[in-house]
Amino acid sequence: MTDRRLIVSYLRVSTTRQGRSGLGVEAQRAAIARFAEAEGYEIVRELVEVETGKGADALDRRPQLSAALADARKLKCAVVVAKLDRLSRDVHFISGLMSQRVAFLVAELGPDVDPFILHLYAALSEKERAMISVRTKHALAAAKARGVALGGPKLAQARVAAQAAIKTNADHHASNVLPLIREAQKHGATTLRDIADALNARGVSTARGGRWHATSIKNLIERTA
Repeated sequence: MTDRRLIVSYLRVSTTRQGRSGLGVEAQRAAIARFAEAEGYEIVRELVEVETGKGADALDRRPQLSAALADARKLKCAVVVAKLDRLSRDVHFISGLMSQRVAFLVAELGPDVDPFILHLYAALSEKERAMISVRTKHALAAAKARGVALGGPKLAQARVAAQAAIKTNADHHASNVLPLIREAQKHGATTLRDIADALNARGVSTARGGRWHATSIKNLIERTA
């Protein structure tokens, strides 16, 4: 009998960053499943996180990642993600995770990538973000120098765009969770409370990182109707 190599699967979708990553929950799950089958791992638990907003990279705002770390320590196994950015794009946050005494595997990078390489990838990603920010600031400064008004009507337009973005983010959050609700219903969850219990048991959090209740399930279903 061969020894099983256990892993804890961590999936994350962000309403503000999912489009850039191109990885929804189902795509991440499929990528990790292919990795596990190819490398001889057994997924013993899956945790799904839907997080939005500033500060979302702080570990105390990522309860499902904290749970994944706790499970991995208990089982003495690794946590696997589909892509490194499903953990974070912040090199300091990645460094903090490396100090948690839990091994991390990234499906797209393969099983033999050591922590130094993960730090390197995170640093490159952070540098890219910083360069984009600098280019944006320079573009705004150039527009101001040309006499383009950035306040007044422009500010009002920005507020309208921000409100539209909030609605879009909420819609994305609902669309990320809805397939999980449908899956729970297929497995016998017939009431809103049943569905909430199924999502909580699976480790799926609300957009604010909390637990699901019947009312929050009702609101989400109505939003997607």
